Parts: sequence; structure tokens; C-alpha cells
Amino acid sequence: MSSQPSAVGAPAPSGPAVLTVPNLLSFSRLLGVPLFLWLLLGPHADGWALAILMISGITDWADGVLARKLNQMSRLGALLDPAVDRLYILATLVGLVLRHVIPLWLAVLLIGRDLVLACTLPALRRRGLTGLPVHYLGKAATFNLLYAFPLLLIGSQPGALGAVAKPIAWAFTIWGTGLYLWAAGLYLLQFRRVIRTLPVVV
Repeated sequence: MSSQPSAVGAPAPSGPAVLTVPNLLSFSRLLGVPLFLWLLLGPHADGWALAILMISGITDWADGVLARKLNQMSRLGALLDPAVDRLYILATLVGLVLRHVIPLWLAVLLIGRDLVLACTLPALRRRGLTGLPVHYLGKAATFNLLYAFPLLLIGSQPGALGAVAKPIAWAFTIWGTGLYLWAAGLYLLQFRRVIRTLPVVV
């Protein structure tokens, strides 16, 4: 997982290795995205879909720990790890909207936030950056949302477990969405500072 940002941002960590242990874990998480979405929308195998989300969360934590322990931090890993997080969020939002678990406006709000930030990438690349470091608020937001989504799915089920999970799920959702938007605002402020400070690389 990425560290707290500096004032003007920095290039992602570099390294020649691609098939490192952390990167292989990230690739395995990436392969789980379409499987998760198919389980959610095809056979409605919610138990297996939840298992994929849980495994993804564990491997997400593990690849960050292993990257530091094994000194295998790389440019690919710095890009791949948050990208896979975003894909899981996107896939889950699409699935939960189509399953009528969350309202469409919530998905549009969260996806729109990422699209706005994606629009900053061309200007950063012209200044020799692949992106800006992920703020700790962004990591906290992702943490909340990745906990909220399986709980929302459980909360959509009838019975006592669903009744207990639903309010907890929406608490995580509200906190996660608020932090997600707050982190986006800080990112845009940081982006503005970088654009004013760093010249375009010719």
C-alpha cells in the first residue's frame, strides 16, 4: 500500500523485477475481479462472491507487507495495487446497483470521483510523474468501502444476520464515501501545487 504524500508528489518506486511475490498477489487479485462480478450477477452465488472479496482484502494487506519485508517495492506494484482496489470498487458498485442493493446516485458519485481524478493524469505525466502518492485518508476511505460492500450484500439478505449487518454496512458506506470525497479534495489541492511547481518535461 502507498505511503503518505509529500508536498509536491514523487515518481512511483522503481525496480527491474516484475514477477515479484507482491506483484503476483496483485495479479491474482486482478483475476478475481471478473470472477467476483460473475458470481454476483450470474448465479447470485453471494457466499462465493463474499469469499472472493475477503481473499482480495487479505492479499491486498499481504502484498504491501511483503513488498516492504522483502524489499520488493516496484513501479508496477505502486501502480497495480491501487488500480486493482479501484477495479474491485467499480465492480462491486456495478453489481450492487444491478442487484438493487445501493442507489444509482451513490455509484455515480463514487465512480465520478475517480473519473475526475483520472483527468489529472495527463498533466502529471507531462511533468514526469505517474501519479501522486496516495493520501492516508484515501487508504482509510478504501478500507471503509471494502468493508461496507460485503456487509451491504449480507444486509440485503433476509433474516437476523441481514438485519444486524445492514446498519453497520451503511455506517461504513457513509464514512467511506465522505472520506473518499475528502481525499479527492486533498488530491486536487496537491495536484494544483504540483502543476504550479514542476515544469513540463520536454
